[in-house]
Amino acid sequence: MAAVLDLVTFLVVLKSACCAQPRPAQDKISPIINMQLDSRKKMLTWTYTRNVSDQECTIDTPTAYSATVDPQVTEDRTYVCTFPNSVLHRGANLTVNVTCDGDVFLQVLTFANPGREGSGAVNFSCLIYNVRFMNCSWAPGPAAPADVKYRLFWASRHEADAECVHYILGPTGTRVGCHFDQLGEPQRTDNYFFLVNGTSRETAIPFLDFTPFKAVQIEKYDPPRNITITYNRSHHIIRWEHPEIRFDLSSHMLYYELDIQTPASSAETKRVFQRGQDPNVYLMPSSATRAKSAFRVRVRYMYNRLWSEWSPTQRFGLPEQDFSGALVGPVVATAALSSLVLMFLCKRFSVRRKLFPPIPQVKKEIAKALMPTPGVAWEEGHPPPGPQDPEDVVTLEATC
Repeated sequence: MAAVLDLVTFLVVLKSACCAQPRPAQDKISPIINMQLDSRKKMLTWTYTRNVSDQECTIDTPTAYSATVDPQVTEDRTYVCTFPNSVLHRGANLTVNVTCDGDVFLQVLTFANPGREGSGAVNFSCLIYNVRFMNCSWAPGPAAPADVKYRLFWASRHEADAECVHYILGPTGTRVGCHFDQLGEPQRTDNYFFLVNGTSRETAIPFLDFTPFKAVQIEKYDPPRNITITYNRSHHIIRWEHPEIRFDLSSHMLYYELDIQTPASSAETKRVFQRGQDPNVYLMPSSATRAKSAFRVRVRYMYNRLWSEWSPTQRFGLPEQDFSGALVGPVVATAALSSLVLMFLCKRFSVRRKLFPPIPQVKKEIAKALMPTPGVAWEEGHPPPGPQDPEDVVTLEATC
């Protein structure tokens, strides 16, 4: 029985010895040598003095970014790990972990960004415009020396690492930007990698790097094209076309803002948002428009806030009615018609005679009795008129 127990104990000890996880060797020489970091390419390299197995490399940064990748080996037996999504300008710890001859070895490279604090570039941004051009810009750091000379390096998944060719200079002659006129064939999956470093005779200049820029998110579109406004007696029909863009995106990824203005007041400005998956049409009821109403539109990529410029303003609307002027015509016409009718009635019915009839003549006998004729000496041969010569009474009939 004792022999059996001894055998079981021996097997347990043997299994523990065979299957135990290897621990880092503390007193043995590490096979890892020549660890170096190319901060511009974000590439860690090293070599081995002996054969190893179970290798991996890890990066940790102050921004809480951590990544572990499997090394690649080159023809000259150099091992490489790249960390394209990391940001190194705040420093990093890079670790190589390997197993060699049953022992585990860890080697750490601590990286610090050298240079005077505040002398590196700040406020970096990039913008693709007019489909094929790109501009990047930055500002000198607040502690940058007067002779600082910045340099921009960039790369993409389809283009090798290269330095800017066309620098943009600020008022003092310092490089503050770069113009790109050769972006190559557009790829929807393009990511752009940028790093700005600098040199000075006075001090070292720390570099500035970034997580990859997604190319589709840094393009500023041109305004929408071919805007037309037609009228069908009930609505103004506004149409436009998608802008020309660099990358092959579905229209679902476009987002439009419509600005409709009326002249009454700025409070009547109407903003409408519309996705590119909908038809590029907007119906404006004629009852909601005024003379000299205005329309403009802009567009952006669905997943960023980079709007295009506004399109040229289009004027539309029905002419406003001038009610004071509209009443002049009917009033004049009515007055003229009334005058014609009045003239006709005057001729037809002798209105004045009816209104002012002639006074009948008083008989001369009565007149003599009431008003005796005074003696008048008449010229000889011209006796006064007698009754046989009555006065002619002429009635004047006036016409209106």
